Amino acid sequence: MQIQYKPKRGWLATIFQAEIVQGMTLTLKRLFSKPITRQYPDEKPKIRPGFRGQHALVRDPETGDCKCIGCMRCAMACPSRCIRIRSHKDKEPGSRRVIDCYRIDSLRCVYCGYCEEVCPVNAIVLTEVYEYGSYTRPSLYFTKEQLLANWDRFAAELDTPVEEYVNPFWRPRGLSEQDLPAPKRLPVSPEWSGEQQVVGRKWRQHHTPEQS
Repeated sequence: MQIQYKPKRGWLATIFQAEIVQGMTLTLKRLFSKPITRQYPDEKPKIRPGFRGQHALVRDPETGDCKCIGCMRCAMACPSRCIRIRSHKDKEPGSRRVIDCYRIDSLRCVYCGYCEEVCPVNAIVLTEVYEYGSYTRPSLYFTKEQLLANWDRFAAELDTPVEEYVNPFWRPRGLSEQDLPAPKRLPVSPEWSGEQQVVGRKWRQHHTPEQS
């Protein structure tokens, strides 16, 4: 690392206070330039796809309940241990697990998106909603019913049909289509999917001693 020191001031620069003049010049230049401050909340920012905001459970249009199958992958992948799930399975053969309780403590969440990536059926999502502050802790401890209500509000505000909504985190990066379960083979931009990136096994296949 090369360290570049500030040149020593000459006697002329000391007399005329050249640094103050430079600072005032910059101040006047910015004073008459166009302001860049956004007047929130009158001017709201444009939220990009993949923004990790309020938690929600995706509602299954066929059953009216959440899509969760109780595999516990989201709870196991969560680094902050903020997800609690309780389920049971009916005695009838071939029946799926029934979710009795699904809770997320959003105050402990670090918004890493791991729960979205590992969910095999895309049941959990961090929506693009970021305005959900509260003055009470219990209101930020989401239950299953609250998470479904979060999804209903988010779906109602979408510009496109809810069936066409795809969260980028549902499609994990760096994995090819053949390595993904069917529900996660979703259409996302090549930049997000990372299929053009050379990582993992692809890196070992493409890397040769001549390239090093």
